[in-house]
Amino acid sequence: MASTLTEVQDEIIEEFEMFTDWMDRYNYLIELSKDLPVIDAKYKTNDNLINGCQSKVWLMAEMEGENLVFKADSDAIITKGIIALLIRVMSNRKPSELMNADLYFIEVIGLRQNLSPTRSNGLLSMIKQMKYYALAYHTKINSKQ
Repeated sequence: MASTLTEVQDEIIEEFEMFTDWMDRYNYLIELSKDLPVIDAKYKTNDNLINGCQSKVWLMAEMEGENLVFKADSDAIITKGIIALLIRVMSNRKPSELMNADLYFIEVIGLRQNLSPTRSNGLLSMIKQMKYYALAYHTKINSKQ
């Protein structure tokens, strides 16, 4: 199993290269959405709702040991697949690693170019929120030292 940020992104790129058209890639995103663990209903609050997404996306983060772990859900199946991809890349990593992470896989697989403008904005909002969590936890950790 891939372990570094780069390895996970390269693995995703390889998976998407198997599909020649975007309908197949959308179907793959739908499949990925089914693998996203269900989050407890108590986390589906306005505090965890991401602004800027057309559909509802709830995202939460917590520290487990030294790593930041993300959990999310969405009411839209494609969006849920997108957040599943982001979690696969960004979850279980140190906050310092995520703050300035280059998520190049998004461009390479053509994700942003093949989303509607509102979904593309939502994608950017999800990434921004995940990096914000990383920065917040990084700051919290360093203020204790």
